[in-house]
Amino acid sequence: MSRPSGSPADRTATDIYRLLFAAYGPQHWWPAQSAFEMMVGAILTQNTAWTNVEKAIANLRAAAALDAQAMLTMDEAGLRELIRPSGFFNQKAARLRLFCAYYLQTGREAGMRTLPDPRASLLALNGIGPETADSILLYALGMPVFVVDAYTRRIFTRLGLLPEGVNYADTQDFFHAQLANSAPLFNEYHALIVQHAKQHCRVKPDCSRCPVSGFCSYRQGKR
Repeated sequence: MSRPSGSPADRTATDIYRLLFAAYGPQHWWPAQSAFEMMVGAILTQNTAWTNVEKAIANLRAAAALDAQAMLTMDEAGLRELIRPSGFFNQKAARLRLFCAYYLQTGREAGMRTLPDPRASLLALNGIGPETADSILLYALGMPVFVVDAYTRRIFTRLGLLPEGVNYADTQDFFHAQLANSAPLFNEYHALIVQHAKQHCRVKPDCSRCPVSGFCSYRQGKR
């Protein structure tokens, strides 16, 4: 795929998506065996690396505890020990149990989809913020909600497409305004952003062979 020409200001979110997809290909996200596992992972991944979440998920699966009723029935101390690798395990155990009660009371995935405002209901749960709620909506429920994380803000401020210090809601509005309202597109885009942040746009960026460096404000020294 040819690279668009022009200044960074001429680029759109769609241009960035095309370049990232050409560079990295499909990402097959979210890495989970079920929608419920995905939701558990979204809670466990708060403030930790995904490799730690994988260890906690493996512990839950081995203990036959990767189930909402099982997490509510088992001793909370036991749940804490199973998810210990994810860090902040005291808080996360309490949050998981609260979410599991909500999940069962609302009728699992099918019931969550029929709520008048699924996002608001998730945000009302202690310990679930916008990123976690939107991850659940997009990856578990298939709803077209763009997930924003620190990687997203880092990349798009460096590109010059978003201002420094931009907040979650304004970042999300930027993508919703520029992209088709498509859950598969939002799914793939966010996964590509994560991959790009790991490969090139790190805290200390590696701009060599970066697929978007040709029109990046950071690279061109314009920021």
